[in-house]
Amino acid sequence: MKVNLPVHKGEVLDVTIIDLTYQGMGVAKVDNYPIFIENALPEEQITVKVTKTTKNFAFGDVQKINQVSPHRVNPKGRVYRQTGIAPLQHLEYSEQLKFKQHQVAELFAKVHMDDVEVLPTIGMANPTQYRNKAQVPVRQVQGKLTTGFYKKNSHQLMPIEDYYIQDPAIDKAIVIVRDILRKYHEAAYDEFHHSGTVRTIMVRRGYYSHEMMVVIVTRTKHLPMADVITKEIQAALPEVVSVIQNVNQKKTNVILGPDNNVLAGKSTIDDQLLGLTFAVSAQSFYQVNPQQTEKLYQLAIDQAGLTGNETVIDAYSGIGTISLTMAQHAKQVYGVEIVPAAVENAKQNADKNGITNAHFELGSAEKVLAKWQADGVQPDVIVVDPPRKGLDADFIKSAGEMAPKKVVYISCNPSTLVRDVQRFAEYGYQISAPVQPVDQFPQTPHIESVTVLERTAK
Repeated sequence: MKVNLPVHKGEVLDVTIIDLTYQGMGVAKVDNYPIFIENALPEEQITVKVTKTTKNFAFGDVQKINQVSPHRVNPKGRVYRQTGIAPLQHLEYSEQLKFKQHQVAELFAKVHMDDVEVLPTIGMANPTQYRNKAQVPVRQVQGKLTTGFYKKNSHQLMPIEDYYIQDPAIDKAIVIVRDILRKYHEAAYDEFHHSGTVRTIMVRRGYYSHEMMVVIVTRTKHLPMADVITKEIQAALPEVVSVIQNVNQKKTNVILGPDNNVLAGKSTIDDQLLGLTFAVSAQSFYQVNPQQTEKLYQLAIDQAGLTGNETVIDAYSGIGTISLTMAQHAKQVYGVEIVPAAVENAKQNADKNGITNAHFELGSAEKVLAKWQADGVQPDVIVVDPPRKGLDADFIKSAGEMAPKKVVYISCNPSTLVRDVQRFAEYGYQISAPVQPVDQFPQTPHIESVTVLERTAK
């Protein structure tokens, strides 16, 4: 049955923007039918061309802004919006922080949890140049090996040298490595024919240590002229203490392959977080905004209310960043992580910092929690920092049955946070303090937050 839509593809309309989506797109409505429009802000009156329609909503492109939002700022460049690097760069920063607070509050309100208080988002003094890690694709553009970023929803590489939200030292390093690879005529990867050598350049830099790691991801096991290239990288970039060739032979969108070949220096770099030193490898998960991570983790420690007598479980413990920062304030910490290399890194990081009251175990969080419960482990606090998909229902069941006094939930996705809070309520847990958003990713719509749940019933 054909649906009569109020707008049609190709139609040009004058509309008023009434809201932003969680992806940062402007929302206009025609007869209650939403049109999602990139580069449009609330309060703006715009002329829009409808580019796509579906049964429930449409997409459109701005043709002209007839009335400009008082909160619009001049974006640094179109390339950042076209590639998705900085989709909120046209919205003044104080409003970005309000947008993130509103997104979290609105999701709770949608499930009738209107009594949940969401505090103003904790922002940054300088909301640019914050990322301590870059993974930049390498492709052939106009006959030259080129670094940049893909145009959204395409495989078209747009050459970029200044990434705006990355540590400028990393941007500089990528250009230097690119030029050295050009000098020695390395072949850029061709994803259509699955040919060529160099797929990606990855650079990590310690915020405090300034130690730098350069990872050259190749399709082939052999990197021609590897010795000479490595020496030139080290000579041009004195901060580099680790040069690694990572081999990824699969035809895949996954960036890193399983095999690392250390070409020079160490297999890790060191950096500090809340006074502790962590070894970070090529594959390690390590938060990309170190300044905000310290605020986020300190908030989690404060919300846990540790006095030095508690047993803490850190699910999704990674290389031990949360576990080890909490171990300084707790009696015993148990960390569980599904990635074998991360568990080894966590144990090494405990040794590196002289921390003896942290135990790390390999496995899925829900299975290891059930095992610890059988072994008689009784946590006072469970800390979770799950991926965007949130917590597994079996994990929440295991956590609920262990009956800790508190659950501290560090979330990178407010919609799965709200879902999981509802699931925890089935085990007698309620939000006991205002939810605190933290802006880990300025200029983007991503939102981190800390929520504390306390057991109110058996």
